[in-house]
Amino acid sequence: RLIEKYGLNDPMPVQYFRWLSELVRGNLGWSQTAQTSVMDGIRERFPSTFELSLLALMPVIFVAIWLGILSAVHHNRLLDHFLRFLAITGYSFPPFVVGILLLMVFYGIVQWFPPGQLSFWAERVAYGQDFVHYTGMYTVDALLNKRPDIFWDALRHLLLPVLTLAYGFWAGLLRVTRSSMLEALRKDYITTARAKGLSERVVIHKHARRNALISVATVSGAIVIGLLGGVVIIETIFGLKGLGQWAAEATVQLDVPAVLGVTMLGTATVVLGNLFVDLLYTWIDPRIRLE
Repeated sequence: RLIEKYGLNDPMPVQYFRWLSELVRGNLGWSQTAQTSVMDGIRERFPSTFELSLLALMPVIFVAIWLGILSAVHHNRLLDHFLRFLAITGYSFPPFVVGILLLMVFYGIVQWFPPGQLSFWAERVAYGQDFVHYTGMYTVDALLNKRPDIFWDALRHLLLPVLTLAYGFWAGLLRVTRSSMLEALRKDYITTARAKGLSERVVIHKHARRNALISVATVSGAIVIGLLGGVVIIETIFGLKGLGQWAAEATVQLDVPAVLGVTMLGTATVVLGNLFVDLLYTWIDPRIRLE
């Protein structure tokens, strides 16, 4: 009866186009793990994942590029060796090892940063009648509700997951930025700029940095995509109720519609991330826009 109900005796092309027509209507099926439709499950958990990825993205992009330029400018000096050591260490450590170590030290020993998303008292306020959920992100909603105490509590819970998620990507981007910057500093136009009497600050930040950012932009796009993929491990370790934890739970319980829904969201992120990088090229290098 189930086979007849769901048309599983039909040819594969018929089944596929039936599924595709439901997908266009926004129907991704029913999730047994979430006990709701897949679309509602994504809508409920996406803000938490987006908040974690957004907070991790800012230190990855801005701090890694700044330190990569700094490392290249101080090539083969003490600062360069120190930053390279940090980058290699961060690139080599798996995220789950970093997360467990941070939990062991900052939660288990010194008890500064607890896991989860909110403290018990903050949860009672956040799920009370007077608290309005505008975006689903606790940090943003707390500010919109004029509750700085909830904001700081949510930020305190997010600090360790953000550091864990950002550290590996930060290390990789720092290495790429350093290599690109070193290559740019050896170009003839840099020698010409210095021969014209331009200050070292102008040479580095106006001429070398902009040309070095082309390869950095490519890696940055991959990092944006990788952040959403990395949340599966991070959210599971720190007990965050986002898409990553849901995907892990759905995989274990063979909840195929939920896994399929999260996978398609990740695919859309890959497409949009690559499109964003292509548009970023034209802003970084006017020659690409003219071509």
